[in-house]
Amino acid sequence: MARTLRLDPVLIQAVIAGALSFAHLHDLAAAAGQDGWKAWAYPVSVDLLLVAAWRRMRTDAENRDAWLWFAIALTASLGANVATAGLLDLQDVPAWLRILVAGWPALAFLGGTLLAHTPASPPTPAPDLEPEFTDQPHIEPAVDVTVERAPQSVPESAPELPPAEPAPEDAPPQPAPAPVAVPVPPALLDHARKIADAHHAQTGAPIDAATLRGRLGVPSALAESIAGQLA
Repeated sequence: MARTLRLDPVLIQAVIAGALSFAHLHDLAAAAGQDGWKAWAYPVSVDLLLVAAWRRMRTDAENRDAWLWFAIALTASLGANVATAGLLDLQDVPAWLRILVAGWPALAFLGGTLLAHTPASPPTPAPDLEPEFTDQPHIEPAVDVTVERAPQSVPESAPELPPAEPAPEDAPPQPAPAPVAVPVPPALLDHARKIADAHHAQTGAPIDAATLRGRLGVPSALAESIAGQLA
C-alpha cells in the first residue's frame, strides 16, 4: 500500500528559519575573524545548545538552568540575525563583538555540560484513589454493650452516730501550771538586782523576765525565777 507524502507547513517554516539563522551565524562569525571551518562550527554550536535546553525544558519544566541556557542560545541566534540585517558593518566589527564570538565556545561547552549532567527531578506520583482489595476475611466491628447496674437499696433507718465531742473553746479553761522555782546563786541575784535598778532608773518601769534574760544571758526559767525574787 503506497503512502502519500504530506508536506507539513510548520516543518517547512522551521527548515527555512533554521537555514537562515545558520547562515547569519556563519556570516557573523566570519566577520568577527573566525574563518574556514570555525565559522561553520558556530551556528552548529548555537543550535545544539538551543535544542538541548529545549529538550531539558520539556522533561523538567521547573528547571531554571534549562530556561537560562535556552534564553542565552536564543539571544545569540536572534543577535546574529539582527546584526547581519544591515545594522552592523561586517567589514568593521567592534571589539566587544569579537570578544563575545571568541568566548562563545567555552560558554556553550559549559551550558551543554550542565544540561547533560544535571539530574532531572523525579515526577510526583499521582495519588491512588482506587480502593485496595485484599484476601483478608471481613471482621465485623465489635459491639459496645453497656451493662447498667441496679441501684443499691438504702436502709430505712440510718445508724445512730455517737455524740460529738465539745469544741475546744467550749471546754473549761485549765489552770496554768505553777512555775518551778529554780535556785539562784546569791552573786547572780545581786548582779541581777543592779541591772534591775539601772533599768528602773532609765525607764521608770520594773524590768521584765525577757529583758533580764537578754542582759544576763541565762535560760528563760532562771530569768523568770530571778524576776520573781526581784519583784
